[in-house]
Amino acid sequence: MATAWALHRCSSLAYQRAAFASTVISGRTQGITVSSPSGVGGFRAWKSIRLARNYCYSPTSTDTAFVVANDDKYGKKQIISLTPRLYDYILSNVREPEILRQLREETATFRGSQMQVSPDQAQLLALLVQIIGAQRCIEVGVYTGYSSLAVALVLPESGCLVACERDANSLDVAKRYYERAGVSHKVNVKHGMAADILSSLIMNGEASSYDFAFVDAEKRMNQEYFELLLQLVRVGGVIVIDNVLWHGKVADPLVNDAKTVSIRNFNKTITEDKRVSIRIFTALFGMVGGGQVCPTAANNANIDWW
Repeated sequence: MATAWALHRCSSLAYQRAAFASTVISGRTQGITVSSPSGVGGFRAWKSIRLARNYCYSPTSTDTAFVVANDDKYGKKQIISLTPRLYDYILSNVREPEILRQLREETATFRGSQMQVSPDQAQLLALLVQIIGAQRCIEVGVYTGYSSLAVALVLPESGCLVACERDANSLDVAKRYYERAGVSHKVNVKHGMAADILSSLIMNGEASSYDFAFVDAEKRMNQEYFELLLQLVRVGGVIVIDNVLWHGKVADPLVNDAKTVSIRNFNKTITEDKRVSIRIFTALFGMVGGGQVCPTAANNANIDWW
């Protein structure tokens, strides 16, 4: 389970006409950005986001709970909380290729395995790539390669994924699975600091040449990654940014550690950034069901965040 920002970058004309209050904010000729909160570690990654008030339980099941907002402005919507039973059901309906299952299970034995995205999130990322017909993608923060492998598997044979990772040991695992899956020719592995790698791509003349980007790296660098990717991802592309709800800490005024504050500030900046169309998602399946990946105009880009 994840939460994320979806951003669509606008053209100059779209920027002037941007309807800031809409679900998607028009942006320039670059891509969609999506972010998501942490807690997406394999099958154990479900994280309920519970409201403090009016927590109501279904009389038919102790494992099914929902929250009803107090304020009438929300239409008294019933917000379903993700329970272990419901998350198991979601996972049972995920199409996970065998090679991804093997990588997930191997990664689960590693220290820091919670950094691996969940099968449902990887399925969504792959679906986004297919929906927009992406040919060129970027991933910032590869870890052992689960999400990048999911994307590479659905890219066309001529497609390319630039995979940025600073940890050599994790990258070795990822490269081994790229090879086993037969997608090594689609993945351009970059070992080093992501900001430096993205800057070098821009200097190489690759601005506005990418269709899709996924960011799951150092959270305090999100703003810098975002600005660099806005230069690299074309208009109409997609940028996904992970961990933006950060275990729900961003909504807790008593939590003010450096990482939480940086994510909170980033979310505020994105919300006010009229260069992009935006959408924040609290559930991966909700994004698919809501069809929020559609840009508001032909030359717009979108931002989604989890």
